This record gives sequence, structure tokens and C-alpha cells, in this order.
Amino acid sequence: MRLSVVIPARNEAGNIQTTVSGLLGHLDSQGISDTEIIVVDDGSQDDTYAIVTAMSRDDARIRVVRNTTRKHGYGRAVAMGLEAFTGDAVVVCMADASDSPEDVEHYYYILRDEAECAFGSRFIRGSKVIDYPRFKLFINRLANFAIRVLFGLRFNDTTNAFKGYRANVIEGCRPFVSPHFNLTIEIPLKAIVRGYSYKVTPISWRNRRVGVSQLKLQEQGSRYLYTLLTVWFEWLLIRGEYRRSSEDVFAPLPEQPVQVPVKQSDGSEPLAVSH
Repeated sequence: MRLSVVIPARNEAGNIQTTVSGLLGHLDSQGISDTEIIVVDDGSQDDTYAIVTAMSRDDARIRVVRNTTRKHGYGRAVAMGLEAFTGDAVVVCMADASDSPEDVEHYYYILRDEAECAFGSRFIRGSKVIDYPRFKLFINRLANFAIRVLFGLRFNDTTNAFKGYRANVIEGCRPFVSPHFNLTIEIPLKAIVRGYSYKVTPISWRNRRVGVSQLKLQEQGSRYLYTLLTVWFEWLLIRGEYRRSSEDVFAPLPEQPVQVPVKQSDGSEPLAVSH
């Protein structure tokens, strides 16, 4: 299975090389070499674009997409990456090295063999969270509780950006309309409402050690609410239209290793499967 990783980045010069190199190094060590890393530079005013461009010259698997429009935002950057990826499955990672390469590996096997979506949770047995700011943690748990109540979910970390999807899920969830961090709930909730299979697994998360987060909670509340209610009304009114026939259910992809020319070179059990 060919794996794509989309990394939106804005002013991440202090993190992006460590993030990309660490991810590729781990995947290579596990024999997962048929990969591509797509870094979407979302109007950075530092050296993010130059750093990734230089890395792409040394490793053909690294690609950089640049948002040169005047409209920026996390959602727009991720959407650009989802237009550009070529893999059988795609994982969305943050540029600040908060997401673990080991968890990307775990997502790979879930997407290849077990489910159409890989949803990590930072708040279940087996997960690990380091240095989560208290106020943001309170808002996170409140928002996720509201989502669980509205949709009747057991999954408790919908707002986390770090998730994986088969390519058919991305196509089935278009169009994406969230320009900012509200995209983090738009895609997984659409995938759940539209009947794609998913597996929940514990993941590790570490707060950034370099730079400043682009997420501004006071600016995002109304956007999250709009996205939440939009998908909720879809769930209430037309979810029956997404019932899948037996021939449409998930089928594992056979492993087909591909040699990719390169110029330079935690094992937790899954907790839930849903269809």
C-alpha cells in the first residue's frame, strides 16, 4: 500500500526538518518505503518553504505545495494536500513534531488491513500525553463531550487533527468547506456519518517545544459550532442514504512492496472497530 502523509505548515522552520526526517526515518526502519510526504506551506514568513524545498532535492519522496493565495488557514492547507496526494491512504500530521512516527506506522497497518479510517485518541488506556496546556485541555474535553452526545459516539478525541483515511474516504467526504481548524472535525464526522469503517487506537502526543501554535481558541468557537451542526443535520436527515451494500464494505489491500529511488537516506492493541 502506498502511504501519503500531509503536513500543513505555517512558520514551522524550527520544527519541520525534525518532523519530516523523523517520520521518514522511522517508516524506512520498518520497511514502509513506498511513501510520500507532502508539506503544504501555508504562507510562511520564515524559512519553512526553503527548508522543505532543500529536503525535497535530496529525497524524491518529499514534496512541497505552496499556498500562494491571500487566503490561508489550517483547513485550506490540508485541503490542498488532500488534492495533491497520490497514495492509497493518507495520514494528516502536524508540523510541530507533536505526533509520533510510531503511531503513523500503526495507522498504516490499520488502513491497509483493518479499517478505512484510523482514529487515534489521546485520552484512552494506552495513550500518552505530555505537557498539554490545562485550559486547552478543558476546552478539548468539553468540545469532545458535546460531539459524543450529539452523535452518540464512544470515540472521545474527534477534535485531534492526527488521523488517517483510505483514499476512497477522502473522495466520499468531499467537498471540504472548513477553511480553518474546524476541518479537524469535518472530515472524521463526515466519514462516520457516511458509513465508513474506523478503528480507534491509543496514540502519543507531545506539546510543541519550538514555536507557537496557530490555533487561537477564541477565534475558532463559532467555526467549530457551524461545522458541528452542519454535519449533525446531515446525520439526522439523510444518513440513511449512506447505507452501504455488502459489495461496498471495506476490503484489505494486499501488500505490494515497491522500490522507490531515494537519493539520501509502541505496539498498543486497538480498542474498537466500527462500521
